[in-house]
Amino acid sequence: MSTDATPAPPHPPVERLTPDDPRLSFDGITGWSPEGDGADGGLLPLRMPLDRLDTTLSANLARLARTTAGVRFAVRTDAASIELEVENSPGGSPLDVRVDGLLAHRWTGGPGRHRIAFALPAGGARPAEVEVWLPHLSATRIAAVSLAGHLSPPDAVDRPGARWVVYGSSIVHCMYAAGPSETWPALVAAEHGWRLRNLGLAGEAYLDPLLARTIRDAPADLITLELGINAYIRGGFTARTWGPAVCGFVETVRDGHPDTPVVVLTSLAAPGREQAVNSAGMTLVETRAATARAVRVLQRLGDRALHLVDGLTLVPVADAAEVYADGLHPTPEGEYVLADRIGAALGRIPLPRG
Repeated sequence: MSTDATPAPPHPPVERLTPDDPRLSFDGITGWSPEGDGADGGLLPLRMPLDRLDTTLSANLARLARTTAGVRFAVRTDAASIELEVENSPGGSPLDVRVDGLLAHRWTGGPGRHRIAFALPAGGARPAEVEVWLPHLSATRIAAVSLAGHLSPPDAVDRPGARWVVYGSSIVHCMYAAGPSETWPALVAAEHGWRLRNLGLAGEAYLDPLLARTIRDAPADLITLELGINAYIRGGFTARTWGPAVCGFVETVRDGHPDTPVVVLTSLAAPGREQAVNSAGMTLVETRAATARAVRVLQRLGDRALHLVDGLTLVPVADAAEVYADGLHPTPEGEYVLADRIGAALGRIPLPRG
């Protein structure tokens, strides 16, 4: 029996991966949220543990701790497309897809549940490295990652670079970056081949003991602490208490990293604030100087792996108008300026071998 019917083309193969599948090489996280139902809204990748968040007594810090700043995963695949099932909290920052290091897609969807697909360069001589950066200003749960049209099975991506932990304020959280893969920490990490773990907490960098312990317990080959601007703006410390708090924070970090290079970055320029006296009786100039004094005390006491970078050498007052969007936060272009300058300063610090 014959027929003139044209057979339907075969459906391209589709492979649906759960977010904790080992073939998805997540980086910048410590684990997965135990909250909620994975079948309902997926899993939330965590950049810091949540079990002791109540010790900060800050609902805002608890909210920010759940944001996915610096969180990304990579997979090596020859698939024709990748589809993500995600749920975003309010926040507004995009999601980036990079292919072999180049930005291929930027998705700017808002809060809620989404199923989004991106075309990939299929049919090449070798599989591509596909890296997805989650929104850095919202919390993004992942229900599944699906690959379609691939001829070979997906594979994990090796992460051999030095592990870099960076803590700080909105300067580290990067409020006005064009996308999560174009924050200055992401750009510096890409330039040096480092594995970034971003612990930026916009408006909440108050040297909380929980954050010191988090950094103490995190694998790290380099640690950067951007300190001072939140404490100054909110008047959280006096001239008597700020320096000792800096010392205590660094010394707690040292309990877990006795020989790891730790870089303290003092406040960048903030025009209009430099000589203004805050509610605790300090100017930004005085806060910056007290931070530097605390570092020098620890260096005199024998901490040879502790380094100081003066924020004014990175963004002087004279450069602020070209770097900032609002007198404090860098523009998207300013993120690249910071990446060039901070990356150069960090690049001069020797890292442990091995």
